Amino acid sequence: MKKIGLVGGTGPESTIMYYKKLNTEIDRLTDGKTMPDIAIESVNFRRAWDYVVQDRFDLLTDYLFEKVNSLIAGGAEIISLSAVTMHAVYKELEKRSGIKLVSIPKAVSDEIVSKGIKKIGLLGTVFTMEQDYMKNDLVNAGVQVVVPNSSERELIGKRIFEELENGIVKQSTLLEFTDIINRMKKEDGIEGVILGCTELPLLLNSENSPVQCFDSVDIHLKKLIQMAMEL
Repeated sequence: MKKIGLVGGTGPESTIMYYKKLNTEIDRLTDGKTMPDIAIESVNFRRAWDYVVQDRFDLLTDYLFEKVNSLIAGGAEIISLSAVTMHAVYKELEKRSGIKLVSIPKAVSDEIVSKGIKKIGLLGTVFTMEQDYMKNDLVNAGVQVVVPNSSERELIGKRIFEELENGIVKQSTLLEFTDIINRMKKEDGIEGVILGCTELPLLLNSENSPVQCFDSVDIHLKKLIQMAMEL
């Protein structure tokens, strides 16, 4: 079993999900015989988010690189960022560290392509929806990525930052989000939707969504577990 290293804290709620699911799922898969060694380097979420807002990706890269180096020094063999937005500097981190990080966008793209989907919706922070790092692997694989309109993106970003990042889950917010997904299904023809923020699974899933949800946390965790267990 390889030691797993996570750059966490962006935000705390998703880091808790990663920690809990890695332990419970590996314990289940090994019939109660093994739980993984996990190291977490938790960042100051406010500091990291400020770098994103200020468009200071040089400073964000420096900050996250410190965390990745600490994980390497601590013996982590499989390392990943536990937030989608932080993947804005994924390539530079990989280049600097000299190791291959486990990418959320690539894992999600592989899953969607395997299902034969040709048009997918993307929800996440405003930054994730408007930038390309979550879309590139999909586009390169021939999948069209659709994002909500400007006012919808603003609403989604606000709810993520003010509610979900703080573990607050409201029925009223679920209704707002499902209305947006329904519109995208009707007008844009999306066949599914990516939960492209690691807090979105707190609110949405395939049972309460108008289309199939591709949970970036769940998909990423399956890849991490597969690599840790060398399956």
